[in-house]
Order: sequence, then structure tokens, then C-alpha cells
Amino acid sequence: MSQPAVHRWIKTECGRAKYADLAQRPGPLAKLRLGWFVLIAALRDWRLPDQSDG
Repeated sequence: MSQPAVHRWIKTECGRAKYADLAQRPGPLAKLRLGWFVLIAALRDWRLPDQSDG
């Protein structure tokens, strides 16, 4: 099973869990918050090694 493309930028397990939670929320403000989260998480995780299972 392949991982979502966003896992290339969000590398920590807690960040991926938070992404999954935010991605399920409906509404335009939720989508704005999701985009903001992905931007900040990608910047913070930029230098970290990937923590994928496998």
C-alpha cells in the first residue's frame, strides 16, 4: 500500500497523525488550517530523515 504524497514532507509520526486528523475536517477554514499545518510541518521536518515503516 502506498503512502500519501504529503508523507514525503511530513516525516514524524505525530505530524502524520495530526495531518490525518486535520484532513478529515470539513469546511474552508479547516482546509486553510490544513494548508498552514503542512507548510509549517514541512519546514520543521525538512532536515529530518524519513521515519517510514519499511
